Amino acid sequence: MDKSSALEYINQMFPNEASLSGVEPLMQKIQNEIRTVDAGILAAVRQQSNSGTKAKEDLAAATRAVEELMYKIREIKTKAVQSETMVQEICRDIKKLDFAKKHITTTITALHRLTMLVSAVEQLQVMASKRQYKEAAAQLEAVNQLCSHFEAYRDIPKIIELREKFKNIKQILKSHVFSDFSSLGTGKETEETNLLQQLSDACLVVDALEPSVKEELVNNFCNRELTSYEQIFEGAELAKLDKTERRYAWIKRRMRSNEEIWKIFPSSWHVSYRLCILFCKKTRKQLEDILSNLKEKPDVGTLLLALQRTLEFEDELAEKFGGGTQNREIGNEIEEIGRGANSSNSASDIRKKYEKRLAAHQGSESEEKNGTKDLAVPGAGFNFRGIVSSCFEPHLTVYVELEEKTLMDSLEKLVQEETWDIEEGGQSSVLSSSMQLFLIIKRSLKRCSALTKSQTLFNLFKVFQRILKAYATRLFARLPKGGTGIVAAATGMDGQIKTSDRDERVICYIVNSAEYCHKTAGELAESVSKIIDHQFADGVDMSEVQDEFSAVITKSLVTLVNGLETKFDIEMAAMTRVPWGTLESVGDQSEYVNAINLILTSSIPTLGSLLSPVYFQFFLDKLASSLGPRFYSNIFKCKQISETGAQQMLLDTQAVKTILLEIPSLGRQTSSAASYSKFVSREMSKAEALLKVILSPVDSVADTYRALLPEGTPMEFQRILELKGLKKADQQSILDDFNKHGPGIKQTPITPTIAPAPPVAPVVPSPTAALGLVGSREDVLTRAAALGRGAATTGFKRFLALTEAAKDRKDGPFRKLFNP
Repeated sequence: MDKSSALEYINQMFPNEASLSGVEPLMQKIQNEIRTVDAGILAAVRQQSNSGTKAKEDLAAATRAVEELMYKIREIKTKAVQSETMVQEICRDIKKLDFAKKHITTTITALHRLTMLVSAVEQLQVMASKRQYKEAAAQLEAVNQLCSHFEAYRDIPKIIELREKFKNIKQILKSHVFSDFSSLGTGKETEETNLLQQLSDACLVVDALEPSVKEELVNNFCNRELTSYEQIFEGAELAKLDKTERRYAWIKRRMRSNEEIWKIFPSSWHVSYRLCILFCKKTRKQLEDILSNLKEKPDVGTLLLALQRTLEFEDELAEKFGGGTQNREIGNEIEEIGRGANSSNSASDIRKKYEKRLAAHQGSESEEKNGTKDLAVPGAGFNFRGIVSSCFEPHLTVYVELEEKTLMDSLEKLVQEETWDIEEGGQSSVLSSSMQLFLIIKRSLKRCSALTKSQTLFNLFKVFQRILKAYATRLFARLPKGGTGIVAAATGMDGQIKTSDRDERVICYIVNSAEYCHKTAGELAESVSKIIDHQFADGVDMSEVQDEFSAVITKSLVTLVNGLETKFDIEMAAMTRVPWGTLESVGDQSEYVNAINLILTSSIPTLGSLLSPVYFQFFLDKLASSLGPRFYSNIFKCKQISETGAQQMLLDTQAVKTILLEIPSLGRQTSSAASYSKFVSREMSKAEALLKVILSPVDSVADTYRALLPEGTPMEFQRILELKGLKKADQQSILDDFNKHGPGIKQTPITPTIAPAPPVAPVVPSPTAALGLVGSREDVLTRAAALGRGAATTGFKRFLALTEAAKDRKDGPFRKLFNP
């Protein structure tokens, strides 16, 4: 307790002078507590001293107990050793007797087996000499089992002698069996009734001999059976391509006639299976020689017939000895081409198809993983498909050439018979020639995939590419020729494009057909890549063909715009012939505006119903980018425009703008109308700005022109002065002032927070306002803003209005502000 705490404690105990009388009792109480604590400490010290002495006595007692335990353990161990020695002495003689009994038993067993082996070898020798194959087969297995017991005694002379004798007997059996089998197929089996049974028993002997004996016997039999085949079909008469079918008829007939006789072979030998494999290999070699020795190109009909018969024979073998359903799956893949959204397959059918594919894939994977394939077992590893037919592959060029000629002739016929029209009420707006062309291609693909899936199929795919490119060229050629206007100039076409209502429908059909071909060509490539061999799959690509059809679509839509643009020529000319300089009053919209409206209302609904939304939007963008600038430039072609004429033309401009904005509704496609409306408003606002410049007073026309058309040129400004009817002398001073200040108004940059000004509807100025005098530059800006750009009264706000409009421009000085 520190001093402050002690003082607090004392003050607490004795707060006043009267409490000091309790000091003596408190001191007495503290003295008693001290004595009690001292007594407790002394007792604890004495007790600790006594405990240490007792602990030493307990430790000494534990040490003595451990020593006694160790002594007893050593004593027990000594007695155990003595007991073990005693037991060994007792059992020594018993162990010797046990070993002796074991050796005697082994010797007796070995001698008994040796006796059995000698007897069995002698019996086997007698059976071999008498050709008792059935008994000999059983005896062979017994001798083999007995010989296995003497592997440890193979160096003993008697065992060596017996093994050598057994080997000679097996050789005798082998020679007898081979000799008897040599008579099979010579006709003796019909004369000697027991020959087949004897040969069946001989097969049991062959199974009991080494596996190499069975292999040698089966190979000899197969080669002997096919000897006559080689002699017959190597002759000059039958060694021809058109005799190929007779080869397969020969082996089928041979197998049918000998089916009963060949039953003597065990089913595990698969003699028919191996005979067919050898037949296919020999047939392939002979056909390769025939094809390579041809002096001229083979006849396509003969070549395909031989290949077809070969494939049928291979399928029969694959079905007989184990095969899949590859051709059926390929047919299903081809049928998917061109279906698209019109496919009638249900979700369950699609799921079942892919479940079958997955099961087949997993089955082949598990078989490869387990390593269970055995080429000697039918269906396990050998594939009959292609074993013979692959030799035709290098010679199928003539077939591909014939297919290309047939496809090209079909294409020409389809184009000639094409009506370029669609029946009313039809489900699609695609030309029939497009769908018919892909049906013909699908049939060609089916024919080829049934014959080969290698290089020939890849070459035929290249033919498909050329045919589709040729069809794209035919579609391109059907489009109306010529062109005029801004879009036509950009595309480099000469002359005008005049399109009737039927021409417009035909162009729409061409767009839809090209879109259909673009999509179906991709599906065709996908199907071929699944069918064709893996080494060719990477080269299957239709991107070039799809690019051709994309070009047809683009050209068609541009042609459609050019056709409409040509229809506007008369109305644009009528606009320039209106006496704008002598109009006395502003009335309703002019006749040329009504004519433009009539043209659009007659064409747009048809186009909107035939074109897809994507291509209709593309068409609208092209139309707006053509008609807007053309209307702007057409104003300059007028002779003179008075103030009343400018007001009437401004009214007409707004009417044309309204007509253009209603085009998506006319076409019943309003999904992307917002972007189109913005585009039209931007293009037509230039014409409105030009007319508002013409409406401005002479003394402020230059400033108004710079404010509303900052990208204008001096030549354009001079033409505006001419439209206003100014004389050359009056024009010169205004032009000098305009050139002195430059084409655009430049303001000092200002850096406060930018807040765009709200848009203001265009205001048509009254004649009184147009005649007013402009007192200052700010008055010019105010009037310019009221004429079309908004009620901006400061240079900074006007600058914001101009830059907001410049965001959508592709070029110009203000566009640079927004370029990265």
